[in-house]
Amino acid sequence: MNLTKIKSSSGYFSKYGIFIALLTICIILSVATPYFFTAQNILIVLRQVSINGILAIGVTFVIIAGGIDLSLGSVLALTGVVAASFAHPGTYALIVPVMLGILTGVIIGAINGLTITLGKVAPFIVTLGMMTIARGLALVWSDGRPVTNLSPAFNYIGGGDFLHIPVPILLFVLVIIVSAVILNYTRIGRYIYAVGGNENAARASGIRVSGVKLFAYMMCSGLAGLAGIILASRITTGQPNAGIAYELDAIAAVVIGGTSLLGGRGSIAGTVVGVLIIGVINNGLDLLNVTSYYQQIIKGVIIVGAVLLDRKNAQ
Repeated sequence: MNLTKIKSSSGYFSKYGIFIALLTICIILSVATPYFFTAQNILIVLRQVSINGILAIGVTFVIIAGGIDLSLGSVLALTGVVAASFAHPGTYALIVPVMLGILTGVIIGAINGLTITLGKVAPFIVTLGMMTIARGLALVWSDGRPVTNLSPAFNYIGGGDFLHIPVPILLFVLVIIVSAVILNYTRIGRYIYAVGGNENAARASGIRVSGVKLFAYMMCSGLAGLAGIILASRITTGQPNAGIAYELDAIAAVVIGGTSLLGGRGSIAGTVVGVLIIGVINNGLDLLNVTSYYQQIIKGVIIVGAVLLDRKNAQ
């Protein structure tokens, strides 16, 4: 009887522990500083996490499918300068830089996916190489200088409000909804879980494993393109050096959110909570005037703890 209760409690914590952790952190910070639980600060947190959140949701597809993508930060920079190059006042309609930025990301994702599936190269190596290639392309495209003089319509994407809600937050919510629907209610979503859970079994059951992985990497880099557009709009320049180490925060959020690095297990909801945990901790420590050095240490401890829990649950 007691053993049954222990197993039940363990399963409950495994399922809802990440949400309890977020709530606990929020309560502690609200007691520590009166400025944390204000409407203005909550909007600040959500605006700050929107870019990392979109990146994290994209890489969730890849990790569930049993892969990894280390090129996110460089893809973000490249897509940002590409979009900014077509966003000067009086040149093109807003849809042109937006679509070109996202398309650039999708193409890079396709290259990653095809190299991994057809070339039989490890995802770590492929995306590590693409991290360098995309960063170099961003520098070549922009001639090593920021792309400035962007149109007001383009700058509205990252800096504007709609119904008093920052546009990046609305885009983040839209990405959450669409991604959750794809993973939970579509055939390709079920295939992604199947491929990540057991690639050989998925192939034996008739699933086109290469096509599923290709979709995951295209989705990941396409969302990195959207994040690059938002960042370029928010800082009003296309920065070829933007996004350095952004992939680490994105992957950290996914791991903290309960997605298994072994593949086959994870959720968009968990990733969103992981993103919020990182954002809330960063914001709370800023309000408490804690140096950024300690923030890095705390974030690292959380990541290692999340991986240890993941290995324990996998056993």
